[in-house]
Amino acid sequence: MPPTTPRLLGVDFTSAPRRAKPITVARGRIDGTRVVLDHIARCEDWPAFETVLAEPGPWLGAFDFPFGLPREAVIDLGWPQTWPALVRHCAALGKAGFRAALDTYRATRPVGQRYAHRATDLPARSHSPLKLVNPPVGLMFLEGAPRLLAAGVHVPGMHAGDPLRIAVEAYPGLLARRITTASYKSDERRKQTAERRAARALMVDAITAPRSADTPADARNWLCAPPALRAALIDDASGDLLDATLALLQAASAARAGPPAFGLPATTDPLEGWIVDS
Repeated sequence: MPPTTPRLLGVDFTSAPRRAKPITVARGRIDGTRVVLDHIARCEDWPAFETVLAEPGPWLGAFDFPFGLPREAVIDLGWPQTWPALVRHCAALGKAGFRAALDTYRATRPVGQRYAHRATDLPARSHSPLKLVNPPVGLMFLEGAPRLLAAGVHVPGMHAGDPLRIAVEAYPGLLARRITTASYKSDERRKQTAERRAARALMVDAITAPRSADTPADARNWLCAPPALRAALIDDASGDLLDATLALLQAASAARAGPPAFGLPATTDPLEGWIVDS
């Protein structure tokens, strides 16, 4: 790590940011065993998000979208096999071309194996980046990865960029499942129930509980949040604030692991990437 402790970002991402569904950015810092949640911001359009990426470092951000695509699919499609070239190729296809290529590719695969997965998707139980609906993680890759590349950030294991601005892939669901298997969020008002609010309260209690010396090293991060932010994490029925905060904890784990890998295994495929903590 650079000699100055980096600021931390936890980013809950959407492929179509707007006022009703912005990109959510939790900002914080490491303080001993604590991760202090200082502020939560919202990016309602792409320029606002690109401004975050362009902020001078040192910072380390954990972003909730797939950074890469399954190598199996990339080879089958005949697409470039280096990350920068692959990202540029997909961006050049545009949304319609990218969607058409993946739809055609999936149709060639056996029933039950339509979606190729990255190695990291299996332990993290995350969706294939070839998925375009419910959730559209493929479109999240298409919008997110080119912006990381254009911003010149450093992506460990994938792309050498500015060492003071570091981006790692997060998946809040990975941490959420360690606390509860209950559903805790929904963008649909009719599904924003008391039960889901109770699940969020349980999760916030879990991540803000101080850790002891005998806590396993990979679980020692605990969140310190002002009362107003703590209440907001529980009250936000969409779960976006909580997901961004879970990503912030994953950013802290990567920062503690430090360079050069920031917690990624040595076997990380530079085309696929890896979810921190998976």
